[in-house]
Amino acid sequence: MTGAGRRVGRAIAIAVAARGASIALHYNSSEAGAEETASRIRESGGTVKLFQADLTDPDAPVSLVKSVHDWGGLHLLVNSAAVMLRTPVGEVTLAEWEAMFALNVRAPFFLSQAAASVMPPESAIVNIADLAAFETWPDYVPHGITKAGLVQMTRALARALAPDIRVNAVAPGAVLLPEDWSEESARRLADSTPLRRLGSPEDVAHAVCFLLEAGYVTGEVLTVDGGRRIRH
Repeated sequence: MTGAGRRVGRAIAIAVAARGASIALHYNSSEAGAEETASRIRESGGTVKLFQADLTDPDAPVSLVKSVHDWGGLHLLVNSAAVMLRTPVGEVTLAEWEAMFALNVRAPFFLSQAAASVMPPESAIVNIADLAAFETWPDYVPHGITKAGLVQMTRALARALAPDIRVNAVAPGAVLLPEDWSEESARRLADSTPLRRLGSPEDVAHAVCFLLEAGYVTGEVLTVDGGRRIRH
């Protein structure tokens, strides 16, 4: 479980642990958050171990998978670690572009490739995309490109790794807003969503758990957005 130290990743880790899975909890810089996530899992009787890695390091995915596999095997992989930067066209820097692609696209691919080499049959991978894969957000163009790439990666890996490993994705909508958003902006977003509310990290976690357990589903992207994609 990558990027599980905070926000949506934390909710997913807790939900998967509640279903009896031992959690290999990855974090990069959010050690305190990862420790808090681990504490909540242990308090509920779950098993968890923390693994630190900077997934923008090209060697990190392979070494992380090896460490997790040596700890207790590997049956489920949730690629949740990602970065979302506001990058208006005309202001995008090469460093921002490289950082987003390294974490949002390259890392999940090489994690999945390494995991597939050690996973037993009937294993599963779930990638965390978002609505930017399907919509056009002018201030987040590179981010949207990375998430669209993750969706295509999901479909292609599902075919390449079948029948032994299922690969799916969840595309959340507005479940956690940027910290600098105002209450008014949040209300406008909720009001323009068909279900008339914002989502929660737990909504995403439920979707991930479904895909981890749905033995006849692969190559799919489950959108969890309160209906925003059907507005047009």
